[in-house]
Amino acid sequence: MSAAVEIQEPAVGSDGRTPWLRYLLLGATAIVMLYPLLWLVGASFKSNSEIFTSAGFWPSRFSLDAYEKGWKTSTEYTFATYFLNSFLITIPRIIVTVISCVLVAYAFARFEFWGKKILFSIMVGTMMLPLIVLRLPQYLVFRELGWLDSYLPLIVPSAFATDTFFVFMLVQFLRGIPRDMEEAALIDGCNALQLLWHIIVPLLKPAIISVVVFQFIWTMNDFMGPLIYLSSVEKYPVSLALKMSIGATEEVEWANVIAISVVALIPSVAVFFAAQKHFIEGATSSGVKG
Repeated sequence: MSAAVEIQEPAVGSDGRTPWLRYLLLGATAIVMLYPLLWLVGASFKSNSEIFTSAGFWPSRFSLDAYEKGWKTSTEYTFATYFLNSFLITIPRIIVTVISCVLVAYAFARFEFWGKKILFSIMVGTMMLPLIVLRLPQYLVFRELGWLDSYLPLIVPSAFATDTFFVFMLVQFLRGIPRDMEEAALIDGCNALQLLWHIIVPLLKPAIISVVVFQFIWTMNDFMGPLIYLSSVEKYPVSLALKMSIGATEEVEWANVIAISVVALIPSVAVFFAAQKHFIEGATSSGVKG
C-alpha cells in the first residue's frame, strides 16, 4: 500500500492574499501613523537647532536639559502647578459627568414618559450643534453668575448631562442588556435607585469606563474652554501653559515645548492603557447594540 502524501497548500486569506502580506501592510501603515509620535519623543532629547536640521527621530546626543528647562517655565510657577490645575478640572468633571449621564441614560432606556421620543430626538440633535454657537450665551450667563476666572464654568455644565454623546452611548449600551435580572430585583422589592446601583451600574461598567477615558482625554486637551473663562496664570491648565510657553519669548525654545508636550501626553496614554480592555468593550458594544 502506497503511503499517502499530503501536500499542504499555503494559507490564503478570504481575499486571495496570504496573511503575511496583510500583516506587512498593517505594520507599514502603523509605522507611518506612529512616526510623528516617535519623532516627537526623539525630538524632546534634541537641541533646539538639531530639531530643524534632522528629520530622523533618533537624537545625536541624549540630553534631559529640555525637560528640566521646560518644566520650570518662564513664569514663577512650574508645570507641577499646571498639571494640578488640569486634574482639579478633569477629576470633578468626570465624576459629575458619569453621575448625570448614567441617570439620564437610565431614564431614557428603562422608563416610559410623555415626550420621551421627542426629548431623545432633541438630545441627539444637539450632538450636531457646533459648540462655538453656545460659547457666547454661556459666557454671558457665567459672567452674570460671577463664575469667570474659576473652574465652575468648566465643571458645572457637565453635571446636567450636557455631554449628550455619553448619554447616547450609555442608552445604546443599556438597550442591549436583557431585563431578566432587573425584573427579578423588582420582584424582590428593589426600587428604581436600588435597581440602578446594584444591577445597572455593574452591568454598565465597560461603558462607564469608556465615558471616563473619553472625558479625561477631552478635558485634558481642552484649550478653548480655559482660554475663555480663565484669566489668572496660576489657574491655567497644561493646555494653556503650553501655549503660553510658546509665546512667552521672541525666540521659542522648541525643544523645551516638545519635551513638556511629551510629558503632557503621559496621563492620557496611561489612562487609556489602564482601561484599554473595558474601554474597547464599551465603545464597540454601545455601537452595535440597540
